[in-house]
Amino acid sequence: MPDPVLRHRLLTFILVGAGPTGVEMAGALAELAHSTLSRDFRHINPRTARILLVEAGSRVLTGFPEKLSAFARRSLERMGVEVLLDSPIEVIDEHGVIAKGERIEASNVIWCAGVEATPVARWLGVPTARGGRVRVAPDLSVPGHPEIFVIGDAAFVTQPDGEPLPGVAPVAKQQGYYVAGLIASRVRDREKPPPFRYKDEGTLATIGRHAAIADFGRVKLTGWVAWVLWGIVHIFFLIGFRNRMAVFLNWVWAWVTYGRGARLITGEMTTLAQGADSTESKRPGPTSPCGTNLELPPKP
Repeated sequence: MPDPVLRHRLLTFILVGAGPTGVEMAGALAELAHSTLSRDFRHINPRTARILLVEAGSRVLTGFPEKLSAFARRSLERMGVEVLLDSPIEVIDEHGVIAKGERIEASNVIWCAGVEATPVARWLGVPTARGGRVRVAPDLSVPGHPEIFVIGDAAFVTQPDGEPLPGVAPVAKQQGYYVAGLIASRVRDREKPPPFRYKDEGTLATIGRHAAIADFGRVKLTGWVAWVLWGIVHIFFLIGFRNRMAVFLNWVWAWVTYGRGARLITGEMTTLAQGADSTESKRPGPTSPCGTNLELPPKP
């Protein structure tokens, strides 16, 4: 690509939001930039790839203890990720972003700062809470409609300290188990269970190939040990031994070989296609995906 300005913009990646999604994706992009680009693209210097993690708050991974948050930031910076804190995004357009009054040119802007819930509240005709979620009763039912339950990302449920529960899989799983038990107790005319209480069994976040953080209350882990534990936990929750073994072997292979190649067809293929059309009449038959000429059946 002859235009250095355009090349720089295309190789700049901005991730908005330094929660678990942003941190994990920043680490993955850093690995891709420093290993895959150098192997799969002959005319790209991986050092020119720029990855920025932009956060409006004062630190990354605000849901984790400050010690773990600081470790995650140091790990990302060692991988070549630029972490911009206290930098709220003001504008996102086709040229990049404006963060804290500064224009950053980029062709790749990835939103990692949270999502809006599906319009369940509009379907039900009930008021919404933060993020468009439905504020439910202590038993996860819709106020005024005990026969309707809302769980997962669409439900706004607060903890005893007043903070809302995060929209993560463990919360949704526990809510599903609770609602299933509640419905079963109603059908069997049994005593109603107590209000829903989320049991936090720990939080993990991976940073790259060799590092992660884990928060289990009194026990906090960082680095290689947390990374191995992260992998074990994710494999454990898969369904079936075959799925677990397949994922495990794929992960091992990708870790050993950096097997994350991206194969792209560039504009040069247009010239090749035109050349192929000009010689089509000379070929005995169409070409299979493997490159072998195929014989056509005789015309009737």
